[in-house]
Amino acid sequence: MTLGTQTWKEYYLCRSELEFRMESGRPEKDFICKAIAGHDGGIDELAYISTNECRFDGQEKSVVCTVSSDSTVRAWDVQEGTEVWSSPLQPAALVNLAAYPQLQLVVTVDKRGLIKTWKAENGREWASFSLPTSSSALQACDHPETPFLLVASAEGVMYALTVPQLQLLSWTSVFPSSPTSLLCSPDGQWVFASTQDSDLGPKVFYTQSLLCVVEDEPPVSTTLPVLLTSRACWAPDETARLMVMHRNSDNMRLAITTYELGTKQSRKVQQIASFLLPDTMMPPHLMKGHGSQVVLLVSGLELVLFTIQGLQLAAFQDHQKPITSMWVDQSRVLTASFDLSLRVYMWNKENKFPVLKSCYHLLGGSHRWASGFTHVESDSVSIVGVEARSVGTSILRSYCFNVQHGSDDCVD
Repeated sequence: MTLGTQTWKEYYLCRSELEFRMESGRPEKDFICKAIAGHDGGIDELAYISTNECRFDGQEKSVVCTVSSDSTVRAWDVQEGTEVWSSPLQPAALVNLAAYPQLQLVVTVDKRGLIKTWKAENGREWASFSLPTSSSALQACDHPETPFLLVASAEGVMYALTVPQLQLLSWTSVFPSSPTSLLCSPDGQWVFASTQDSDLGPKVFYTQSLLCVVEDEPPVSTTLPVLLTSRACWAPDETARLMVMHRNSDNMRLAITTYELGTKQSRKVQQIASFLLPDTMMPPHLMKGHGSQVVLLVSGLELVLFTIQGLQLAAFQDHQKPITSMWVDQSRVLTASFDLSLRVYMWNKENKFPVLKSCYHLLGGSHRWASGFTHVESDSVSIVGVEARSVGTSILRSYCFNVQHGSDDCVD
């Protein structure tokens, strides 16, 4: 949060108005929608590179970066609906990216495993690092001492690299010959590594042991006692609480087990909760945590909320076609769907468990040209979705909320 020359009262009034507009969602009055085109291929990933600050001083500027099959990384001004910069054509299609807003740094990887860092303000290439094979995961870790990058290869090797220089700190064979997924904890102290539907149990690594390698000693890690892991997420309000979706060993039903991680010295992992998902529920394909007690699951076109003990808090079926992406923060939840809409939900935290309120749809373009939304991201004043076109390309569709008190226009 940045106050600048504003008083707390002015800030509070502006913030209250913004929250009202985000909850009501009246087109033109509460937000301005813009279609932003430029890529010649499909957009595979996007991330905000601007810092998530509520300014309310007329200087709000949301910037997102995208990578595409057209072999470029680009930055976009969300409020203006314009391209800020585009990289030169790269040797291969770009398939993933990670952002460090505080460092104003973007990291990309192409389908051959070539990693590059870029300066977010001007798009200049900073450094590069080549994996021996393609990448299966790219994770920005904001470690309290020094930010770093974790990359997993399709061969099951995890690399820890410095940013922005991309110097190799360590490499660890996690799941030999198996594509590996990575999830860094909110405080950057732990990383969860898994491989889809494998008999090999997922592992949790203490990240400091990946950054400061001791000769002839493996990194500090613990293998969790679950099999056939499919999804996982961290509880954002806890330093080391992990929720893992897996098959129950007794009846092979899907279960979600929650663990608390101990210290590096104890390496203790304590199971604090576990429950079976309803057998009538399709296997969820998206999973996010909220607070310390709530897990959000997407199954087909349904959004379902559970506590970590298994109490179902809510279920929503607001979409007509499958949900493709979900974004969660302390204030709201967003879903994207092949039905060419985004759904906005707002949290009400007055009860023992947070209550999610379904608010409104944000609509995309014409079904004649578009096949649906594939991604959604947000910051404090805007929402951006990736709208896939029928011809195989993608555009961005932005929704900028009016943040200046008494104004019906987006602040430039």
